[in-house]
Amino acid sequence: MTEQTKRSGRRRGSGESPQTREAILAAALGAFEEKGYGGTTIRGVATAAGVDPALVMHFFGSKDGLFDAAIRGPGMPLRRLREVIDAGPPAELGERLIRRYLSLWDDPATAPRLRAVMQAATSAPAAGQILRDFMVAEILRPLAEHLGGDDGETRAVLVASQMIGVALTRYLLHVEPMTALSTEQVTAALGPTVQRYLTGDLTI
Repeated sequence: MTEQTKRSGRRRGSGESPQTREAILAAALGAFEEKGYGGTTIRGVATAAGVDPALVMHFFGSKDGLFDAAIRGPGMPLRRLREVIDAGPPAELGERLIRRYLSLWDDPATAPRLRAVMQAATSAPAAGQILRDFMVAEILRPLAEHLGGDDGETRAVLVASQMIGVALTRYLLHVEPMTALSTEQVTAALGPTVQRYLTGDLTI
């Protein structure tokens, strides 16, 4: 390793490979979860990933760009909610959405990314806007189009509000007795409510 490489901290031969980009994203997600959006820095992410800060800027442009890329990456768990929309009878869609959502939060492979994203979005306006844009494009708009009608967007947003509430009370704030309920209990309690938002009489 040359003295220049030692000084820069850049991984030898890392270049601009997809593996380097993914290493930066993984380091960023870890930083967002551990330090929050405000405490995460480009330099800190670069150090954790073993690359130059300039390479992080080259890939992502800014911390906002880094967070946006983390949100929109192929491994974003929230995208898997779309898989259940057409996976069964319309009358059971509320239960399917809640069950899938809980499974993502309960899975050790996907929960850390969800937690990092939610914590960042609730602590920084810029991160919150990025998450809103993602949710509208990737989840709410497809759900609204599936539902159809003049109130499809309203129904989709009401569903999202219920799910965000579950994330905050059960997985981020750990409010009792919400955390003590089993997955089946939460699904049984919230599935009918979500279903009403989807297909029931809103009377608004």
